[in-house]
Amino acid sequence: MTVPAASSPGRLTAADMIKFKHYLIDTIARALEGETLPTDSRRDFVLEHLKGIYEQTKLHLPDDMRNQLYKEVLDELLGYGPIQSLLEDESVSEVMVNGPKKVYIEKDGRLTKTPITFEDDAHVTRIIERIVLPLGRRIDADNATVDARLPDGSRVNAVVPPVSIDGPSITIRKFRRDKLTIEQLIQYGSITQGMADFLRACVLARLNTVISGGTGSGKTTLLNVLSTFIPEEERIVTIEDAAELQLQQDHIVRLETKTPNSEGYGERTIRDLVRNSLRMRPDRIVVGEVRGGEALDMLQAMNTGHDGSLTTLHANSPRDAISRLETMVMMAGMDLPLKVVRQQISAAVDVIVQQSRLKDGSRKITAITEVAGMEGDTIVLTDVFKFDQTSITTDGKVIGELKPTGIRPLFYTRIQAAGLKLGPEIFGASMADVLAANRQRR
Repeated sequence: MTVPAASSPGRLTAADMIKFKHYLIDTIARALEGETLPTDSRRDFVLEHLKGIYEQTKLHLPDDMRNQLYKEVLDELLGYGPIQSLLEDESVSEVMVNGPKKVYIEKDGRLTKTPITFEDDAHVTRIIERIVLPLGRRIDADNATVDARLPDGSRVNAVVPPVSIDGPSITIRKFRRDKLTIEQLIQYGSITQGMADFLRACVLARLNTVISGGTGSGKTTLLNVLSTFIPEEERIVTIEDAAELQLQQDHIVRLETKTPNSEGYGERTIRDLVRNSLRMRPDRIVVGEVRGGEALDMLQAMNTGHDGSLTTLHANSPRDAISRLETMVMMAGMDLPLKVVRQQISAAVDVIVQQSRLKDGSRKITAITEVAGMEGDTIVLTDVFKFDQTSITTDGKVIGELKPTGIRPLFYTRIQAAGLKLGPEIFGASMADVLAANRQRR
């Protein structure tokens, strides 16, 4: 390629800048191919070559233009191109590329279109390949979708034509470096202190818990928070499609699914891993998300001595979560009668925690519900806590209150048997009610 001749910045067109950037990228990429550098030395190597080539051109760009050029070249060679700055921005929680000219982000719970663009479809595809190739994955017309994980733990889904009609697409759920605590969730208004105390007691008393919610509602974040209540001495096996749980305990075995190789062999599904985990002497099984026939294996594990297990699933209410579990159990291909399936669910699951993303982008626990058993052919659900929405302000903020329903769950005896005690006020009893009950006992 012909390097742009030395000229005043005003004469260097946008097309010239793009050509020059490509020249720098191609030249330095060839130099990198012959080097076996440790990861922490690659940036210095690229920057040194970049400065050397720039000085040879005798170009005199303004400092801000030159620094931007250097950043774009570094991002293209060592990062993920135009979206690298979004991945570095701590306030961005999700990055969505809907083709080369439409890049969106989620920030503070709201979706926003950014001015960032790719050059064309091929440019987006190159970034997808950079993500998946180090993981031994491939993406092409015959394998048009892929789930992957960035080195920092961020979860990636990519889709290319012919499945993605309007061009290649990337969705990145960013990994939080600073793990949220229960205190922060209380501070944000996602949960109350009483609800937090109740859920902590449920985990310590080894109640089987399902976290239900829609996409992006914060299910995995809540699962991470609840997992901090698991005692340090217990052996935990985690099972995920793409590992993103951040459990802090020491005795953890992390399992992750595997896609088949190019010959179609070697696949390991969530169901395979749930079955295998039962032979690993777990005290707790934590499944990142159940979405198919593995639900049956998970329920059987919960019913056969693996109390205190936790998982998530996609559903919009506790009742929907039960229906979804029924559907997933039937996907296991065991041809069980519906009543038997419901008996399995009611015997296995103790608590459903509904996590929701409200219209204003805020995330809250909107229900904590006891699975109270069966009445005839129906599973009985009892809300212990509910979010009561009262209004929406003119600027779209949802107003409401998280409060107890006044009902003490049937499994409270198990919480007491575990040596835990919750005050009656947690369940909505007033001080007057407590004093009256004390007088009656006397």
